[in-house]
Amino acid sequence: MKVCIATAVRIRVVGLSTDVHTLYPQLVGFNYSSHSAKTRQGALDGLKTALATRILYEFISERRMTVTDSIERCLKKGKGDEQRAAASLACLLCIQLGSGIESEEVFKTLKPVFKNILADGSANIQARQAVATSLGLCTLVAEDDILDVQATMECFENLFTRSYAKADGTSPSLNPQTSQLHTNALLSWALLLTICAASQLKDVLRKHLPKLPKLLESEDVNMRIAAGETIALLFELARDMDCDFEFQDWDELCDKLNTLATDCNKHRAKTDKKKQRSVFRDVLKAVEEGEFQSETIRFGTERMTIDSWVRKRTYDAFREFVGSGMNYHLQGNEFIRDVFELGPPMLVDSATMKAMKISRFERHLHNSAAFKARTKARSKCRDKRVDVGEF
Repeated sequence: MKVCIATAVRIRVVGLSTDVHTLYPQLVGFNYSSHSAKTRQGALDGLKTALATRILYEFISERRMTVTDSIERCLKKGKGDEQRAAASLACLLCIQLGSGIESEEVFKTLKPVFKNILADGSANIQARQAVATSLGLCTLVAEDDILDVQATMECFENLFTRSYAKADGTSPSLNPQTSQLHTNALLSWALLLTICAASQLKDVLRKHLPKLPKLLESEDVNMRIAAGETIALLFELARDMDCDFEFQDWDELCDKLNTLATDCNKHRAKTDKKKQRSVFRDVLKAVEEGEFQSETIRFGTERMTIDSWVRKRTYDAFREFVGSGMNYHLQGNEFIRDVFELGPPMLVDSATMKAMKISRFERHLHNSAAFKARTKARSKCRDKRVDVGEF
């Protein structure tokens, strides 16, 4: 039964009042043929923003099947941008609903559509890129059968393995759009590796680890980085299973990683080289020493440490969809907090939060003092008159 909303709907989320009458009625219960593509695109983008920056579980839960039906129509009948927005919205819907029967029902409806688009070579390439990313995270959130997870991973393998070297050792020639599709498929495949059983991981290591290093020679910087991070993830998972894990072509792999970590090729963009060198320094440490450069994420009064490649791949996947709302979801989304083992949401009232924040003037004074101290220290080190000692 379709829902009609004639009046503005107001919902209250964690003390914050949000008007959704400009978002939801455009999507819920509309007749696909009676609205322009621009109207549907606006509705999809608006609802995406709302789901990424707010916790709307109760509102979405009551209307999830109607929203799912609208997403399905957009995926089947829409064009590129509309399909991309619908795919992202589907993933945000699963993130809001969390792991359970509700998200399973949503995903059960949308999964066949996702897989059809992904496998359809004539479909819009940007839509396929978006679906490749969304299908991976939706599977992580809502799939309850490990055999179905493996089947989805095979769909991704059918794509990114086309970037593997040919039988004669040469790399295939791919256009940038196709290369990005394969990159997205590889990252989603790596995400699902984090929930695989040990027996499946052994098959993956045997089948893919010898071939993945060839992707490090790709002309696409995003593919090189995705391949490097996936290799680091596989080494971490392999060493978790067997602390004495050894890779036959370990020396050759380390040489490749070291070359990328110190890449000075003039024909590559400076931003690409900077990003690549930073990533591959960490990947090289992971392969050589089994180390991970940890990172601390602060949100509200809490903090979380990203201390492994498994956690990094999971965090990056969620952040790709919720964007700037990631800290908000880390604070209030029970499912995401459960994924990162943060426990139940902490309830902190607005008065306490305000008391914990320093004023803008105090922050300015602190930054000024730090800047002066840093400048003084640097000037002293750069001063030619400083006695550098005897050799």
